[in-house]
Amino acid sequence: MELKPYAKHLAAVIALAVLAGCSSTGGTQDGDMETEGADSGRDSASAQGASSADQQSGTGTGSGMDGADADGIPDTRTIYFEFDSDRIRSEFESVLNDHAEYLQSNGNAEVVLQGHTDERGTREYNMALSERRAKAVERYLNVQGVSSSKIDIVAYGEERPAADGSDEESYAKNRRVVFSY
Repeated sequence: MELKPYAKHLAAVIALAVLAGCSSTGGTQDGDMETEGADSGRDSASAQGASSADQQSGTGTGSGMDGADADGIPDTRTIYFEFDSDRIRSEFESVLNDHAEYLQSNGNAEVVLQGHTDERGTREYNMALSERRAKAVERYLNVQGVSSSKIDIVAYGEERPAADGSDEESYAKNRRVVFSY
């Protein structure tokens, strides 16, 4: 008779364990659209080439929201980084300025900065690097006047690659921060 209460608790614990194991972080993988126009066959220069080929609708040329969707959100929502770096490259400053302008002019707008890395390095190192990249973008936006309360950060590390492959072109596409509104 005393086995029955333990069986109920055991069944409840197993059910919770199964539910926890099946949970998902949700969301979609952003950043794929910006990489469609990238050149193939790039080697060490691919990190620089990826950014200029991947920017859309002229958002990389000065400020002003030339390339924005119907809601006014800038079209270019992905910025790229050099290998093993969280330094924001100068060619993406105009993209960041466009996002800062959008966030400041839309009181209810909030953004999630999704940090990513390529597959090289340990899982722990890549999680930390992807978080540092997203925080670097957050700091840039803060300097431009965007409140930290409008920004959330998610570090994905190498878990959600934009491009499959173990070549420099794929690596360059995976070292990124994605703006998710």
